Amino acid sequence: MSSIEKLLEVMAKLRDRETGCPWDLEQDFASIAPYTVEEAYEVADSIARGDLPALCGELGDLLLQVVFHARMAEEAGAFDFEDVAAGITAKMIRRHPHVFGTAGERGRGAVAGSWERIKAEERQAAAGGGAPGTLDGIAQALPALKRAQKLGRRAAGAGFDWPEDEGPRLKVLEELKELEEARRDGSATRTTEELGDLLFAVVNLARHLDVDAEQALSDANRKFERRFRRMEEAVAAAGRDLRELPIAVLEEYWQGAKRQERD
Repeated sequence: MSSIEKLLEVMAKLRDRETGCPWDLEQDFASIAPYTVEEAYEVADSIARGDLPALCGELGDLLLQVVFHARMAEEAGAFDFEDVAAGITAKMIRRHPHVFGTAGERGRGAVAGSWERIKAEERQAAAGGGAPGTLDGIAQALPALKRAQKLGRRAAGAGFDWPEDEGPRLKVLEELKELEEARRDGSATRTTEELGDLLFAVVNLARHLDVDAEQALSDANRKFERRFRRMEEAVAAAGRDLRELPIAVLEEYWQGAKRQERD
């Protein structure tokens, strides 16, 4: 028995109505979904830390989520794990004609834009042959930055985009000005709206600069955390209380933490 067959057997036993685990039996797609998202983030975190042993374990946890969902779907008579594996296999073959296609397709090699074209054809087929909306199929549950980048990329594919990065750069400045106006007006609702517009504009600029906005912010978060911990350690080493220091003094410690990274 292969490892995946054994895992499928374990999940089937956990979900057995007579002898299974009460907790596993209580779960449904909605209750398990947050764990699925969490496990995906833990995979990404182990990659960011360069921890391959941890990555192996986290990939196992993520695979368990796939098996769990597939088992519940099988119980509902919708599909099973074999259908999931067959579906993704067929999709990857379909989306890589330069690897799996005809001799002519393989001879032409990878063609720019073919991936998006094939995905568009898939969306059209999913829409029953009708004309799908340009933004159809972008998951609502994606992290906001990642979803904004996908929305911008999809709209750009339909021709709604600036030809160069100067356009989105100026848009960022425009949205920043509008945020300042909203802040001066004292309108919390408008301030929130304008801040959202500014964030969306920044994501569009990131896309034009070939920067993944989600990854860039994740990197910035880690950098901030690293520098803050160094600042906190320096304050403690000086026998001072961080919470009692004025911001001007804290800024000196912050700059010291930054210099530490450069040295």
